[in-house]
Amino acid sequence: MASLQNSRAQNLRTQDFSAVIDICELHTSYGAAVVHEDVSLTVRQGETFALVGGSGCGKSTLLRAIIMLLRPTSGSIKVFGQEVIGLDDEQALPLRRRWGVMFERGALFSSLTVAENVGMVLREHTQLSPRLIAEVVALKIALTGLPADAAAKYPSELSGGMRKRAALARAIALDPELLFLDEPTAGLDPFSASGIDELVQSLHEALGLTIMMVTHDLDSLWRVADRVGVLDGGRILGVGSMTELSQSDHPVIREYFYGPRGRAASEQTWKKK
Repeated sequence: MASLQNSRAQNLRTQDFSAVIDICELHTSYGAAVVHEDVSLTVRQGETFALVGGSGCGKSTLLRAIIMLLRPTSGSIKVFGQEVIGLDDEQALPLRRRWGVMFERGALFSSLTVAENVGMVLREHTQLSPRLIAEVVALKIALTGLPADAAAKYPSELSGGMRKRAALARAIALDPELLFLDEPTAGLDPFSASGIDELVQSLHEALGLTIMMVTHDLDSLWRVADRVGVLDGGRILGVGSMTELSQSDHPVIREYFYGPRGRAASEQTWKKK
């Protein structure tokens, strides 16, 4: 584990630390229900940043606010240095072309094949010819580790892990600089989840991506996250590496990272080193 963390720290030291995502004093509420209260955090260029917390703490809501699917009550969200709160669809389009999103359940269109799902993004946002689109689609599908024959299959014909990979292929269709992952291993068996973690790592390294992921999977956190932010009670309780957070004295953070499941995930990661 120490060597894993040291390697990541060394990688980060060689990268540009400019903020890709900068959230400042964000508040989100629905009537009297407060979801976020004074949330501030930064995602650095080239890192894999994970957001964790208990169910219903507002992790996915924060992700939706960043990608402009909902508008917070107040505060600031800057992506690539540009304020996104208040942008209309036309103003937001250039930014949205610079990121890809993999939603928790994949959000693949059930009536389209894998190739059609991936190609739809290219047809909508580029002027590529049908032949070039087909070539790019085949490349993206191959990058996610799917067999070539998966391109002609419908989502219902795929296993859970294969659907996740297909959703990732669509998320990287436009060669994004920033990738959002919402619960990328949710609902998968341990073997499939490990495969997705390895895929995320390989895409991060091969494509030079900045990644922000929402997850509750402690194994994934140890495997792929450079830094982790802990959200609870509408606030960010701490940000740091998994090693740093697992040694925190904060009771909520300590329970999350050093409880029975946290210890098991940490020990399992040690065994694999």
